[in-house]
Amino acid sequence: MRRRNVPPAYQAALDYLYSFINYENKMPSSPEHARFNLDRMRWLLRELGDPQLAFASVVVAGTKGKGSTCALLESILRAAGHKTGFFSSPHLHSWRERIQVNRTLISQSDVVTYVEQLKPLVARLADQDQPTVFELATALALRYFADQQVDIAVLEVGLGGRYDTVNVATPLVSVITPISFDHMTVLGNTIEQIASAKAGIIKPQVPVVITPQWLAAENVIAAEAAAQGAPLFRAELGGLRRVGGTDTQTIPYPLPIQGEQIGLGGAYQLENARTAVGVVVLLRAHGFLVTEADVLAGLQTASWPGRFEIVAQQPTIVVDGAMNAASAQRLRESLNTLSYQRLVLVLGTSRDKDIAGLARELVPAASAVVLTRSYHPRAADAELLAAHVRPLLASSDVPLIFTDDVPPAIEAARRIAGPNDLICVTGSLFPVAAAREALGVATEID
Repeated sequence: MRRRNVPPAYQAALDYLYSFINYENKMPSSPEHARFNLDRMRWLLRELGDPQLAFASVVVAGTKGKGSTCALLESILRAAGHKTGFFSSPHLHSWRERIQVNRTLISQSDVVTYVEQLKPLVARLADQDQPTVFELATALALRYFADQQVDIAVLEVGLGGRYDTVNVATPLVSVITPISFDHMTVLGNTIEQIASAKAGIIKPQVPVVITPQWLAAENVIAAEAAAQGAPLFRAELGGLRRVGGTDTQTIPYPLPIQGEQIGLGGAYQLENARTAVGVVVLLRAHGFLVTEADVLAGLQTASWPGRFEIVAQQPTIVVDGAMNAASAQRLRESLNTLSYQRLVLVLGTSRDKDIAGLARELVPAASAVVLTRSYHPRAADAELLAAHVRPLLASSDVPLIFTDDVPPAIEAARRIAGPNDLICVTGSLFPVAAAREALGVATEID
């Protein structure tokens, strides 16, 4: 990440964190090679005083929509006056985005302080049993939330679910957003295998809310929920429908959920909003006071940058972190709701993403395609992208432009686009972050 104006102590803290294994930069080649160890994570938390026991939580897993669902849920709870913790990944512009209280980023000085707390604990671990970056981030976040005395924390799973570090928490509600193909070297090559990894967050007797899923995924989730004695609910149009068993009643939402109520862009946010409100329905049963007005205010004011976000006009520029066929399809459907003449697609993604699926969904409608790469170590070269993109161009007259970084890609797209055209930057959150910085809409970059 390009950083500037970073105090030396904060930079040293980040350097320390990133000196450990980082699966965001390099995914393990197989599940066997992944150093997932929840026992190590539990030991670390015990040494920190088991901070995860100091506050209520909601754990959210899924392939797509989990970040938006977390943002919507946190916004509703905060609108209701509850002090919230929010743990998410990856970040766009600042590592501190991952750890927020009432949507205020943890300070640079607090990052330094909490990293210093972690260092002597890590030093007690054997060399062959060192933690990952995500374990340290999770431990830091949970201790910080406890010290800040949050009422409830919304915890986004980083990778999978069953062996993810967030899974050390026992939440009031577990959430699984739509499951599709991603991180297949670790999670498996079938929807059933991936769903099994995500369903690993289900805890005994803890209710589960799911967004509508492919049947194969829902069957796996339902089986795990039944085995754990966990009530399972699907967030549908009119409310939460109980899944499984003989009791299939629907619990209505506090108010009808309409697209125009949602502050986040993208037609796909409607189902994320229903899921978030469904969680609120169950949290109210645990004593969390949330009114209809709170739900409406939270939906309207929610913020989640980089997801169908309009960042410029004339031409319109949309950035979206779609990274596989399913999310690209949602992006295409949302683009179709906008008014524009021509689509200029700026595409950059990682080598391990669904390049073929992204291209299949987005390239045929493009009047020009600009290929690029971000600063990320897993970024795919433009030549690799071109192999998937070129056969899908609408005609041989469609320009295909190669760039080696996102800022020149934005410049190239703007040279092509007229004031009534649409530029869409997509492929993963990494080119989206670079685009937001290039366009001057990023606020905190460190």
